[in-house]
Amino acid sequence: MLIAARLLIPRMRGSRQTSLNLFCILWLPLLLKAASSSRFLHGNDPPPSSLPSGLYKGHTCIGCVLVVSVIEQLAQWHNSTVKAAMERLCSYIPEKLQGFCYVLAELYGPHIAELIDREMNADVVCHSLKLCKQDPGQPLCHLYSPPKVGLSTAIRKARRIMKISKDLKNFMGFSSVCAFPLLANLCEKIKYVLRNKLPFEDFDGDKFSTFPTLRGYHWRGRDCDDRNSTVYPGRRPDNWDEERDSNCNGIWGVDPKDGIPYEKKFCKGADSQGVVLLGDSAGAHFHIPPEWMTVSQMSAKSFANLPVAFTNELDWPQFSEITGFLNSTIGGWTDSLYLRLRSRNRCNHRDLQNISKNGGSSGNLLRLIKSLARNQLLDNPAIVIYATIGNDVCNGNNDTLASMTTPKEMLSNVMQALQYLDTRLPNGSHVILTGLVDGRFLWDNLHDRYHPLGQLNRDITYSQLYSFLDCLQMSPCRGWMTPNETLRNLTSERALQLSNVLKEIARSEKFANFDIFYMDFPLRQTAEKWRRMGGEPWQLIEPVDGFHPSQIAAALGTSITWQKALQEWPQVLGKENPFNDEIEAIFKDQGGH
Repeated sequence: MLIAARLLIPRMRGSRQTSLNLFCILWLPLLLKAASSSRFLHGNDPPPSSLPSGLYKGHTCIGCVLVVSVIEQLAQWHNSTVKAAMERLCSYIPEKLQGFCYVLAELYGPHIAELIDREMNADVVCHSLKLCKQDPGQPLCHLYSPPKVGLSTAIRKARRIMKISKDLKNFMGFSSVCAFPLLANLCEKIKYVLRNKLPFEDFDGDKFSTFPTLRGYHWRGRDCDDRNSTVYPGRRPDNWDEERDSNCNGIWGVDPKDGIPYEKKFCKGADSQGVVLLGDSAGAHFHIPPEWMTVSQMSAKSFANLPVAFTNELDWPQFSEITGFLNSTIGGWTDSLYLRLRSRNRCNHRDLQNISKNGGSSGNLLRLIKSLARNQLLDNPAIVIYATIGNDVCNGNNDTLASMTTPKEMLSNVMQALQYLDTRLPNGSHVILTGLVDGRFLWDNLHDRYHPLGQLNRDITYSQLYSFLDCLQMSPCRGWMTPNETLRNLTSERALQLSNVLKEIARSEKFANFDIFYMDFPLRQTAEKWRRMGGEPWQLIEPVDGFHPSQIAAALGTSITWQKALQEWPQVLGKENPFNDEIEAIFKDQGGH
């Protein structure tokens, strides 16, 4: 294990590449040992705060079953041996990470191959390797239909066949590569990013970065001078940016024809404002590429985005509904509130912040909100979208109803967040509270469809996936991802109660520095619009996790939100800048994103 790490380390050059490669090394063992952090599938925060202790038995079992299933299907699809399938899978992973994959294949491969060759499914393999474990008095959790002889009998038979090597036992007892002295310091920095949701690389401490991932400019507008804390997106221009671009919107200098600074000529009185999202995994745009586990589509190209995905916590904020700015590479198309505001007024270029987290709820957002970068005296106003659309009712607990946020707690949490915003947002800002989603949409449209992992052999439905996660107590939302219709209805009832709390806050509360509005989460309108475009409802849900809004849903949601704002709150969006064409003619793409 240490040798493998050392083989990877010499290739790292510079802080950016080091942070990127290290983060992937930290995450890569989870492809087999966990296939996820606590942020991968679970809707709420994990109990421990440290990264090394993130290898829980539930995540480990899910990861093992997923990876063994892919290996088995690769062998089937390519008519190859299991050993060749594992080598093929490792060859698909980006080159700098292949060494670690081959180490895992060497350790686990012979045992996996022997059991698969004896026609034992992934559930049996993972229980035999003790990567899936059964708690006393609890059922044996399984994704696939049990073998004819029964799951318990098949596992006992597999354990008699398999003798675990000493090396494998040592690896299975190894908690984290962060135990290596060589990596301990960098691990601490990575944990800082995960804990505080601030950019890993931020030389001037202004909360903006020139590095894309690790909470960099995929999440916040790109800094244009990361060694000067007075230069960052969203600030009011310093001396009308005669000599430098202090607000990173790409507009600076003086017009030689009349001696007027371009920023003053084009942006003065233009209602410049940024957009900020306070949200959850839906707002961060959680997405696991289905081609990672669909063997008929799998290739080296499929995994080219793996480093970006993992260093963005499996989120894709650069394509998201509120702050997306790049053309989508994960299907669908990108349309966002930020892009529309920028199109309306090009002085808004780069003024975006996606302050979201996987598992975000009204409660834990109170800590996350402290990472907001806005100065009341120096910065432009902002439109803040407050959207925790599910985690206040979603959890994987046995008594899920008792674990949901109550209306009283919701009122307290949201009011604390708004009071904090009132001390941070410049005067003239706006806040839009978004109601919770009606998650019955998930079961109604997915339960009898085949999951990407089950499409080759038509053997895994979303209903089976939901039951597997529920058995492991790893369901992101036990209240909605269940065959229990009564529980689904009760969960939606609580979600409606919490939405009504938000609606009442918007109706009755007043704040010094922003006005406040409410809108329902536009799921019904999104589904109807997609139907008119010839689509089907299930395409609006992420195919791998069967829980989050898809890229298509995000883009359609933007258009619905925009139209509502135009019709009901036009003052929120500001006026259209009459100088947009001139800005584009002189400054082109304004330095890009």
